[in-house]
Amino acid sequence: MVKNLSNIWNFIILAVLALVMLVGISAAAGTSNPASQVGSTLPGTSEKNTRGDGLPEPEPETTIKPSTAPAAEPVLEHPEAAAPPAVPISGDDMKPVPGTTIPAPAQNNVTSPSLSSNPGASATQAPAASNSPVPPSPPAPTTTATPKPSPSQSPSPSPTPTTTPPTSPVPAPSGKVILGYYAGWAAYSGYKPSQIPATRLTHINYAFAKIGSDLKIALGDPAVDPGNLSALVKLKNVNPNLKILISVGGWNDSGRFSDAALTDASRTAFADSVVAFIKKYGLDGVDIDWEYPVSGGLATNTRRPEDKQNYTLLLAKLREKLTQQGAKDGRHYWLTAAGSAGSSYAKNVELSKIHQYLDYALVMTYDINGPWDAFTGFNAPLYASDGPTAYYRWSVDSAINMYLSSGFPASKLVMGIPFYGYVFRGVAPANNGLYQAFASGASASYDSIQSQYAANPAFAAYNSDAVAPWLFGGDTFISYDNAESITRKAQYIKTRKLAGAGIWELSQNRNGTLLDIIHQNLR
Repeated sequence: MVKNLSNIWNFIILAVLALVMLVGISAAAGTSNPASQVGSTLPGTSEKNTRGDGLPEPEPETTIKPSTAPAAEPVLEHPEAAAPPAVPISGDDMKPVPGTTIPAPAQNNVTSPSLSSNPGASATQAPAASNSPVPPSPPAPTTTATPKPSPSQSPSPSPTPTTTPPTSPVPAPSGKVILGYYAGWAAYSGYKPSQIPATRLTHINYAFAKIGSDLKIALGDPAVDPGNLSALVKLKNVNPNLKILISVGGWNDSGRFSDAALTDASRTAFADSVVAFIKKYGLDGVDIDWEYPVSGGLATNTRRPEDKQNYTLLLAKLREKLTQQGAKDGRHYWLTAAGSAGSSYAKNVELSKIHQYLDYALVMTYDINGPWDAFTGFNAPLYASDGPTAYYRWSVDSAINMYLSSGFPASKLVMGIPFYGYVFRGVAPANNGLYQAFASGASASYDSIQSQYAANPAFAAYNSDAVAPWLFGGDTFISYDNAESITRKAQYIKTRKLAGAGIWELSQNRNGTLLDIIHQNLR
């Protein structure tokens, strides 16, 4: 029996020990598995205050207001490397980068400076949204816009410019100028450059070169111009001091001057082409005959209000380029211009400025009256006449005074003298045909007027206090200059201390009788 009790007691002890071991193992397993702890709480977290962005919500009854202070800019140790280089944006593709303001282009196509010296900083930044703290914004590049260039065929006008005068203005000619225009088409009528009395001239202007579609100088008539220019240069064999200039423009070929003068680039291209032209043909300079800046000339001409300032800039650029070439060649290249005698011309050019770039200017003191008017009148009266209106009382003297009062020095003014006149037909006999209505009119050379009308006893000669001779016979009225009026004009040039006389044009008096008179009085 005792043995049986001992066995039972041993069994109970073993069972208790087994039970204790099972309980310990179960407790250890439950502590190591957090997923089994339903309803447990981790420190510092809760399901209700955990947001998708991982940022904690504010404590209850706390509101975050947008800051009124500007957002802080990130500090960059190497700002030049923080943002990629700005990519130029052209014209229609111009779109702002988010968070970036593209500055408007400044005048003259000079890009405005960046709004910030920090290339990674935004030009503008929006305020933070309510109840939402704003994380630091990533740096955005500052983008500089490059304006799309205008098409070359119609360049945009530049702002009204200011010019820097040369260190010293070009001096006036030392002696009296006796200038003669030789028209290229005269060769077709048999008057060759070799027939010009070169010893009685100081300058010959060849008329005309033109401006090509590329806004550079071009031959006006390639069929005869090269030969004529070569023949004119050969006249230096009989007059070594003779200067040969190329005249650009004129009435028929001034249509592209406004475009050529429009921008610094177009002015430079034109001036460079002029220098190359002068060098190619062995000439001494250029004469600019723009008819006319701002208004006037052929109806098909391009014209702009800014022609007034751009004409000055064009002459300045030409003088700059001619001076540079002259320094290389050890000589002086001439720059001259022809200007209108009309009363409105002084309003459309800067006479007080352009003279500093010019050796002289020819005032086209002819065509004061002509077939475009309602009544007969004088082509080139030296003084005001007793015409029916102020229009008919304008004169050579009026034009010279207009230039002088506008600041152009007398020592650089060349008076234009016409070797032609106008013939009016269908004229009433009242007042010997002067200031009368007419049926038709046309220009005529001095030679033809002299042979057909002045030598004809059917025509009577008249003169007036205006120093303007005319002929009248039947129903024909002729205004022209003769030996007497040209003598008076030469005397006027000397008295007023003008630079000299300029003739349009040499083929109209082929035996040179009128040129002889000018030479005798001025030289």
